[in-house]
Amino acid sequence: MPHSDEVSPVVRGFPHLDTVRASIAALYKRLSPDGVRRYEPSVPAHAVAVAVEDPAAQPHLGAQRAARALVRHLRLPDARLVVSFRAMEHAASVELSAGPEYFVELNERFARPAHRRDIGAALAHEVTHVFLHRLGLAFPTTAENEILTDVVTTYLGAGWLLLDAFRQDGVSSQKLGYLTPEEFGYVLAKRAEVFAEDPSPWFTSAVAYEAFVRGRAEAARDWRRPPLAGAGWAARRRARAGGDGVFPCPVCGQRLRVAPERRGRVDARCGVCRTVLECAP
Repeated sequence: MPHSDEVSPVVRGFPHLDTVRASIAALYKRLSPDGVRRYEPSVPAHAVAVAVEDPAAQPHLGAQRAARALVRHLRLPDARLVVSFRAMEHAASVELSAGPEYFVELNERFARPAHRRDIGAALAHEVTHVFLHRLGLAFPTTAENEILTDVVTTYLGAGWLLLDAFRQDGVSSQKLGYLTPEEFGYVLAKRAEVFAEDPSPWFTSAVAYEAFVRGRAEAARDWRRPPLAGAGWAARRRARAGGDGVFPCPVCGQRLRVAPERRGRVDARCGVCRTVLECAP
């Protein structure tokens, strides 16, 4: 998993949104809606916290405890993670194998007291790699798989840690993961809709919270796409006139189609996440 700092500018906005939506749909298809809803509530901060008060303390025990908490959250009871620290370019990596032991390496910077609070975030991405490996869920390319991993981490309740690890000040910045901060916020908002969670109080990073707010606004726009009832009358009329009855499900992103010649209210049911959507004339 990459990390960026003062020498690597942070990409912003929503450049991966198509892959993000495809990732959410793929997760629902693989786990089923009932399977997805088993991942409630989100991982609490205290479950993955690593003590930072004592600079002389060794972080290995805290990292192992955080890894076990994430393994339990992702329902991988027979998986054992062995965590170590070393000098490396990226934030973390995991050796995927048949298991049950998986070796995770964290960048040695996370062993320093100033960065220990982000150990849980770095581990969340790597534990999700193990989860997807064992689930047999993958996309064709490495880049798409990394986005899939960030999306699944967030949608199943651990990725808010990755977004909260995004920090900026006048001289430096830090971001973990492959999604932009706003895309993390978008997926987090999608999860919040389904699980009726409000992640707002969890953020310790002001810039992370701001990215969540922008992502939440983008997620809300998905409910205003014609022919959904939340779209304006003029937009729905233009869509009908143009014969465009195809739109992404606002919950899972699966492409849906409503026959443009239908009159009156139409309820469209998503076959992937089972959401019933009101489509207005």
